[in-house]
Amino acid sequence: MGAQTVAEVVMRGSARGERVWFDPFGLSVTSGTTIRFTNRDPGNGHTATAYHPDNYDRKRRIPELATPWDSDFLLPDEYFEVTLTVPGVYDYYCLPHEMAAMVGRVVVGTPGDVGWDHSTEDDDDVSDQVLAVLPPVDKVIAEGAVRWEDRS
Repeated sequence: MGAQTVAEVVMRGSARGERVWFDPFGLSVTSGTTIRFTNRDPGNGHTATAYHPDNYDRKRRIPELATPWDSDFLLPDEYFEVTLTVPGVYDYYCLPHEMAAMVGRVVVGTPGDVGWDHSTEDDDDVSDQVLAVLPPVDKVIAEGAVRWEDRS
């Protein structure tokens, strides 16, 4: 059995708290990768919550066969892990900061993979601000990680 791959997504906030974000907010990984969400924002609690009907009756924006997750509130320096095995696009948000567009996208595999599911087409459950932040799938795959400072 091989070593498990872990990729970290850090929850961050500006010093005065006027801006919060996931870093990276776009991440491309292989099937079986564990995503570790770590809160490094000293001034806020955050969540990493998959868009899914099981989580606050939101519309599904993760692959149909994937298990939804909700980290619950993470205080500074706490973390939560989820292992993603179904190829496709996973969109998630911070429950208290979604309206501040604290959202992210993980792409597992590529569109040619068996079982690929791009379930993010239904966008009437998210704001225009959220849609503007989520990076395009092809950009995430091409760059591997999309960070706030690299946004274009």
